[in-house]
Amino acid sequence: MLIGKPPDIPSSEITPLHDYREYLNRRRFLKKAAAAGAAALAAGAVVSPRAAFADTKLQTVSSPLTTTGEDLTSFQDITHYNNFYEFGPDKTSPSQNAGALPTRPWKVKIEGKVNKPQVFDIDQLLKLRPLEDRVYRFRCVEAWSMVVPWVGYSLSELIKLCDPQPSAKFVQFVSYFDWGVEKWANESQVAWPYVEGLRMDEAMNPLTLLTFGLYGQVLPNQDGAPVRIIVPWKYGFKSAKSIVKIKFVDKMPDTTWNELAPSEYGFYSNVNPNVDHPRWSQKTERRIGLPFYQQRRTTLMFNGYTDQVASMYTGMDLKKNF
Repeated sequence: MLIGKPPDIPSSEITPLHDYREYLNRRRFLKKAAAAGAAALAAGAVVSPRAAFADTKLQTVSSPLTTTGEDLTSFQDITHYNNFYEFGPDKTSPSQNAGALPTRPWKVKIEGKVNKPQVFDIDQLLKLRPLEDRVYRFRCVEAWSMVVPWVGYSLSELIKLCDPQPSAKFVQFVSYFDWGVEKWANESQVAWPYVEGLRMDEAMNPLTLLTFGLYGQVLPNQDGAPVRIIVPWKYGFKSAKSIVKIKFVDKMPDTTWNELAPSEYGFYSNVNPNVDHPRWSQKTERRIGLPFYQQRRTTLMFNGYTDQVASMYTGMDLKKNF
């Protein structure tokens, strides 16, 4: 069984962030000095320290839905090896550029086939339920992976509050987009804003996490601040970042990567080592942060969450519905 109760250890004791305090303080000093020397530049040209570090603590509780027996990926790697194409195509670009993302004020609009459409302020969402520490494996379609200590609560808690209508079969997520802020977005061919979607039962699965932080702190900008979802049994691109709208619909919604390359990125995008990407194998993955000789490992079906999610796909051809 891969899911179980976590060790009785506070996140403040398991986090390796103390290893980076000296670095963090030096970085802040350099950023302030650079900002002072570049006062004539436009405000968006100066990258906030928050782009790489989030230093606001969150009050959290332990969750029985956490993954045990895995070594955590370091905060340094989680925040410096990212896919966030709005801030550049390279893995290091988001940590360099995402300081431009304005995370306050922040609203999330709920609309579509719900009986209680509404708009939530980010601080309302933070207080809606106790925030839980949940360690999840995170598997990218590019065949690399991490183990991340996320902070949030089940998306189902928010969905129940909005009271979806019986005709609501899918949920679509829309990410923040502003050409004035995400000026690096023209380096890709994506049709913005970024959109993703889940079937209703997938969205209601307890593992699907409405996510506000990692390592016990608010999300760094490049990791999807101030709110994203994490769907641990699917490839990482299904976990929409910087969400501004959640829409309930009766038909399968458009999703960014499925629209861009439907032969490579299916709607479901469950981690399935038996379905290769057209340009590489998915049978193995590379764990970020480990020595090179330890990185390569076998990819697990549903990213190791088979017991919790496989029943949702009974009778489906998971090679056809990839």
